[in-house]
Amino acid sequence: MADQYDVVIIGGGPGGYNCAIRAGQLGLKTACIEKRETLGGTCLNVGCIPSKALLHASELYEGAKKDFAGYGIEFEALKLNLEQMMAQKDDAVKGLTDGVKFLLKKNKVDHITGTGKIKSKTEVEVTDADGKTQILKTKNIVIATGSEVTPLPGVEIDEERIVSSTGALELKEVPKKLVLVGAGVIGLELGSVWRRLGAEVEVVEFLDHCLPGLDKEVSKAARKLFEKQGLKFHFSRKVTGVEKLKTKLKVSTEAADGGDAQTMDADIVIVCIGRRPYTQGLGLENVGIEPDKRGVIANDHFRTSVDNIWVVGDTTTGPMLAHKAEDEGTACAELIAGKAGHVNYDAIPTVVYTYPEIAGVGATEEQLKEAGRDYKVGKFPFQANSRGRTNHTTDGFVKVLADAKTDEILGAHIIGPNGGELIAELALAMEFKAASEDVARTCHAHPTLSEAVRQAAMAVEGWAMQM
Repeated sequence: MADQYDVVIIGGGPGGYNCAIRAGQLGLKTACIEKRETLGGTCLNVGCIPSKALLHASELYEGAKKDFAGYGIEFEALKLNLEQMMAQKDDAVKGLTDGVKFLLKKNKVDHITGTGKIKSKTEVEVTDADGKTQILKTKNIVIATGSEVTPLPGVEIDEERIVSSTGALELKEVPKKLVLVGAGVIGLELGSVWRRLGAEVEVVEFLDHCLPGLDKEVSKAARKLFEKQGLKFHFSRKVTGVEKLKTKLKVSTEAADGGDAQTMDADIVIVCIGRRPYTQGLGLENVGIEPDKRGVIANDHFRTSVDNIWVVGDTTTGPMLAHKAEDEGTACAELIAGKAGHVNYDAIPTVVYTYPEIAGVGATEEQLKEAGRDYKVGKFPFQANSRGRTNHTTDGFVKVLADAKTDEILGAHIIGPNGGELIAELALAMEFKAASEDVARTCHAHPTLSEAVRQAAMAVEGWAMQM
C-alpha cells in the first residue's frame, strides 16, 4: 500500500530540510527525499560548510606564516598538513549532516534516500540506488532540488585537474599554478584558500570587474585588496579551452568580445562560472510545469502553476543562497499548514567569506540610482575603529544607504573584518524598516567592530564622531 503524506519534499538541502522540520513542527505528516546518502544538500556536503572550514584553516595558516611575529608570537618550522586540514573539514561536514538527520527524526519526518520524480499532482516516485521504486501519495509536493555547477562550453570537468567547486575542496596537494575561471563569490573564496596555502592564482573573468552584483565601490575595494594579497586578474576575457598535457594544462583565452588569443599554463583549473537549477528528470512534464530556458521554475508565494506543488530555493527565482532557501522552506511549510508564511527579499544578506569578509543587504548605490531614488550615504573606515586597530584588521569600511527624506535604511555594505556577522544588525534594522538614526542612537559596546556600523549610520546625517 502506498504511503499517504500531507507533504512530500524532493531535496534535503537547506530549503528542503528546513521545510520538512517546520512542517513536522506544525503537525503535518512529512517525507523528505534526498538522493545523497547524507542530508544537507550542496551547502553542507560540498559547498558552504566545507569551503568555510578550509577558509578558516587556511586563514589561520597564513596568519601564522605572516602575522604572528608582529603580535610577539614566534615559533619555528611551521608546516602545512593538508591531509589533516581536509580531515577536519570532513569532520565538520559529518557533524552537521548527522545533525540534520537527527532533527528530521526529532520532528517525525520520514527521511527517504533515493531520487524523487513527480508522477502526478499527488504522487512522487522514489528510486533507490538499487533501482527499487516506491510511490508516495501526498496532498502537497515541494520541489527543493537546488542547483548544480554550470558547465563551461569547450571545457570538460574531470574533478582531478580540471575541477568544479566540488573538486576544488578535495585537492590532494597544493598546486603550484592555479587558474580560476570566474571572479564571483565561489571562485574567489576557493582561490583564496589555495593562494593562502601557497598556490600562484590567476583569475579569468568575462566581465570587467569582480564580484558582479555587489555594490561597485565595495567591488573595487575588494579587487585592490585581492591584488595586494597576490591574486592576478584577467578581466574582460573568456576561457575557450583547456588542453591536457602530460605535466600541465594549457588554458586558452581570448577577449570577451573575441580576438586577442592568449594561453597560460596551469597545474589545476577551477571552473566557477555559476550554478543552474537542478530540474532534469524531475517529472515536471507529467504535471505541466515548464521551467524557463535557464531551468528556473516560477512561483507565486512558492506556489508553482499547479496548486498543490510548491517550489523553494535555488530551483526558483531569487539569489542562490542557502539562507534564502531556508527562509523559503520555512515560509512554504507555514503556508501549506494554513499559516502566514513570508520572506522579505529586500533584507536577505549576501556574504563573501574571503579576507576581509564582504557583506551586503538591500539595494546597492547603482540600483538606487537606476530607480531614481533620492538617498544619502554614510561611510566609516575600520582604520578609525578602535577594535580594528588593536586587532590589526583595518582594511575596509562600512557603508549605509538611507532614504534622503524618511531616513529609512535602503541598503548596507561592508568590506572588513567579520563583515558577515556585522551585516546581521543592518539586516535586522531593514526588517523593522529602521532609520539610520535608529542604529546611530543605539548604544554599541566599546571597543567592538560593531561600532563601525554605528559610526557609518551616524555619518548618514554627518555626525560620525570617531573620524
